Formats: sequence, C-alpha cells, structure tokens
Amino acid sequence: MQCPFCGGDDDKVIDSRSSAGGRAVRRRRQCLACNRRFTTYERFEETTRITVIKKDGSRTPYDRQRLLAGLQKACYKRPVSDKQLLQIVEAVEENIFRNYERDVPSSFVGDTASDCLRKVDKVAYIRFASVYREFKDVGELIEEASAIRDVPEDAPGQKDLFDANNQDSQHKAGK
Repeated sequence: MQCPFCGGDDDKVIDSRSSAGGRAVRRRRQCLACNRRFTTYERFEETTRITVIKKDGSRTPYDRQRLLAGLQKACYKRPVSDKQLLQIVEAVEENIFRNYERDVPSSFVGDTASDCLRKVDKVAYIRFASVYREFKDVGELIEEASAIRDVPEDAPGQKDLFDANNQDSQHKAGK
C-alpha cells in the first residue's frame, strides 16, 4: 500500500475490523517512512454484478454512488449526517444482496431506501419520495405527507410534520 502523504510503500497494519456488514475490511495503517496514519478499505470484487431493472424495462448496473447522491439531495440542509447516509446505503445493499442475485427492480431499491430514510428524517423522506414515486399532482404529495404525519414518531428529536399547534401559533404571530 502506498502512503498518501509521502508516497512510501512500506507500512504496517495497526488495526483491522470488518465493515459494511462484513463485505469489507477496514485497515488502519502507519507509514514506516513518515509515521503518519491512514485508513484503507478492502472490498471483494463482485463477479456477479447486480443489474437494476428500471420502470421502463431498461437495465443499468447498480451504482452505489447514484443511490448515495439521491439521498444526499433529499437530505440537503437537513440534520442528517454522512454517517447516517452511508448506513442507509449499506442497509439497502444488504437487503438487495439478501433478496436478489442478479436483477433487482428499481422499485425495491427505492422502497428500501425510502423506508430507511423515513426512520431518520421525515422531511428528507418526503423529498426523496416526491422524486422517486413521481407524484402526479400536489394532492398525492399532500396525502403522503399526511400519512407520515399520523404515524408515531420514527425519528427521535424531530418535530411533527405539519404540527397543528405550531402552525396556529406561527399564523397568529404573522409568520
């Protein structure tokens, strides 16, 4: 392994542990030339690639970065950490690999990601669902938002979506 700081290729492994649900190994290394530490991840190369079957029937290779980018857009300016987003991606992948061998419907990927995101942040969930589920009109979006408003709180620390008391007080205050 080449040191990212000095370019030296002599290092020692300080710590190793399983990561990504057992599908990767995280190694903490120390360069023997400059004594700086860095982290590497080893993932096995998948010989059977997962293909996503889209709504129109077309097929594309599964792309972890594409799922992560969609989640990041939904969580823009929301209190969701990168760590939480990676946990969602790993949970989605774990579900995919547990239930499918080669071809996975895009609806399964979207539903699984939505379910995980809903537990983390309701507003981000609505954003993600509005793109993924392609609501035909505002009424469908409002129905979905109302449905999760009535569900007991999944994500601790979040205020209720469309909290009636909060709206009344803001309306009276002229906000």
